[in-house]
Amino acid sequence: MRYCSTRDRGQTVNGCQAIIRGVSAEGGLFVPTAFPRLDRADFRRLAELSYVELAAEILSLYLPELSEVLPSACAQAYAPEKFGAVQPVRLRNLGGRRTVLELWHGPTLAFKDMALQLMPHLLTRSLEAERDGRDALILTATSGDTGKAALEGFSDVPGVEVAVFYPARGVGEVPRLQMATHPARNTHVFAVDGNFDDTQTGVKRIFADPELAALAAGRGAFLSSANSINIGRLLPQVVYYLYAYLELLRTGALTEEEAFRIAVPTGNFGNILAAWYAARMGVPVCRLLCASNQNHILTDFFATGRYDLHRDFHKTLSPSMDILISSNLERLLFELLDRDDATCADLMAQLADGRQYSLPERALSVAGRFSGHWAGDAETTATIGRVFAQEGYCIDPHTAVAFSAADALPEQGVATLIVSTASPFKFPAAVLGGLGLPASADEFDNIDRLSRKIGAPVPQSLAALRHAVIRFDQVYTQGQMRSAVADLLSHRTGRS
Repeated sequence: MRYCSTRDRGQTVNGCQAIIRGVSAEGGLFVPTAFPRLDRADFRRLAELSYVELAAEILSLYLPELSEVLPSACAQAYAPEKFGAVQPVRLRNLGGRRTVLELWHGPTLAFKDMALQLMPHLLTRSLEAERDGRDALILTATSGDTGKAALEGFSDVPGVEVAVFYPARGVGEVPRLQMATHPARNTHVFAVDGNFDDTQTGVKRIFADPELAALAAGRGAFLSSANSINIGRLLPQVVYYLYAYLELLRTGALTEEEAFRIAVPTGNFGNILAAWYAARMGVPVCRLLCASNQNHILTDFFATGRYDLHRDFHKTLSPSMDILISSNLERLLFELLDRDDATCADLMAQLADGRQYSLPERALSVAGRFSGHWAGDAETTATIGRVFAQEGYCIDPHTAVAFSAADALPEQGVATLIVSTASPFKFPAAVLGGLGLPASADEFDNIDRLSRKIGAPVPQSLAALRHAVIRFDQVYTQGQMRSAVADLLSHRTGRS
């Protein structure tokens, strides 16, 4: 399996090299040169495997260089003590041909754990396979979930340091505390005065900075990413869509002759792109519902074929989706253009320079497999209340946006998989509002109220936050992001 860049498909690398580099030299994203294809016989055989076994087998198709170490890596990443059960994901059928895919049973209570518990293994094993003795400084921009999951996944990994940047006023209080109190000595957290797009743009500039690259090299290190722009973050996400399909077959919720829909709440487009990759492999997905909040640039894109950043940015009840620059959309764009790297690079340049681009006519029909819907805060809140009243099932605001999309875009008789990306306990004030209860200024009081209302215990990882010591409380300007990274590189002590 080889990987090429969305902006230069002529140069290819293997999977280990793609993971180590994160992004290509000209700023493009690595994509597989071809997708493995599975047929019904393959699915019947794979249905007999546990999640760990399935992950090792599927990832071996994409990363054959790591095939020997993937079974042990997956077993460590998805250990039952981390996810509370042998299988790290859960499926819950709600009737009416709706099934919820719960991806938040890991240590940080969000779907990012599914990739970021495994990615450190992929990175360190890739370095070993390539005989690369350098250390890594992982840079991550986050609107909430990715940051804590990256900190947790890379904690105390030898030869790796992690720097997480988040918008100071753009994450929920629980995710902020999860990051600001993280104790591992190889982790660093920076609040940035700006929104997520400002933060993500700042990290991208750091990656493109030749002086910082030279400084890292002089210190025996390199810069890499834990965001889903790194193929090592994206590939593990493909696995849970395959697992979900196999479970739908196993439980009789779906037959082999049927196709189904997937509703995904997404801001940076990584999670829904993973579902599309699964479809490319043979999972019979007839439609992908791209669920957005009031920052509905993706909804508009799939409706019009135009990506336009000339719009207001909104802070919403689903902060992990408060994003206007959806980085992973570039990977889909590359495919919509029939892998025309020159046109893809040109459109990305138009976005950087003029803050907009339009799809060529030839790409519009392929994009038709996606449908977009957005839900404002009022609809999100109402959906939380309605789902709990009808199903006795409590959901977080991001999941509520996906429910809204599934309900707003019905297809008679078609089974729907709704992706649940975070525990309701991560956003207790918003969830209490949806359940018709007042929220307190004290987030831990809200967590306790929510626990009593839904009859579920407070997750231990959140209970522990009550008395955790805040390590990181300084707010940095966008201009200070570069100097923060330079300082980390200048003072690094090397492999521990």
